[in-house]
This record gives sequence, structure tokens and C-alpha cells, in this order.
Amino acid sequence: QVQVGESGGGLVQAGGSLRLSCAASGRSFSVMGWFRQAPGKEREFVAAINCYDGNTHYADSVKGRFTISRDNAKNTVTLQMNSLKPDDTAIYLCAARISFAISTRTSEYAYWGQGTQVTVSS
Repeated sequence: QVQVGESGGGLVQAGGSLRLSCAASGRSFSVMGWFRQAPGKEREFVAAINCYDGNTHYADSVKGRFTISRDNAKNTVTLQMNSLKPDDTAIYLCAARISFAISTRTSEYAYWGQGTQVTVSS
């Protein structure tokens, strides 16, 4: 069966760092991305990576602070988050899609993890 799971969330002070990991099993994916959802807000795109050529795309709100990378041999994707802000507080979800094209749309990702909580204190 296809499974996607995240880990690495936690509580950190503003300016700190966290590293989130996502592991996929059951099949290979062309594109994997990270989304986040804060209480009372819609799910928003954070970052995505093409698992074959390493091409990446970031939301403007995290560009320069977050870095997405992948390890194809292990079917894992990592989101390194630096200079965290209270506004980064959210449940972070890993998502995967079969298409080779990177997408920022929630509806275009078919497989989702359950999410990991990231809380940034002021």
C-alpha cells in the first residue's frame, strides 16, 4: 500500500530551526511537496521538489529560510526550516503526486501524510 509519513515537528523559539522528514513507501513519486495549515486558515503551499532532477519551488513566505531536498534511494524528502517565525506555526503535511510537473495546488496531490505539528514561540 502507498503511505506517506512525516516526522520532525516540535516546539522552537523564534529564530530557531527544525528539520522535517517525509518518507514515502509503496511506490515512487515524481514530485513531493510540503504544505501547512494553521488553525482557522486554509492549507497553503510551502515547497516542492521534482524527485528526478531536483528542481525546487518555494512559497514567497519561506523563500530564503526553508530548503527542500530529497534522497531518492531512501524515498525521503527533507524540509530544513531556519529563521523560524511565529507565523510559521502550523501543521506541516507532506504530499506526493505522480505528475512530473511541480504544483502549488492542494488538489493536485493525491497522497498525503497525517501531518506534524510545528510551533514557533515568540
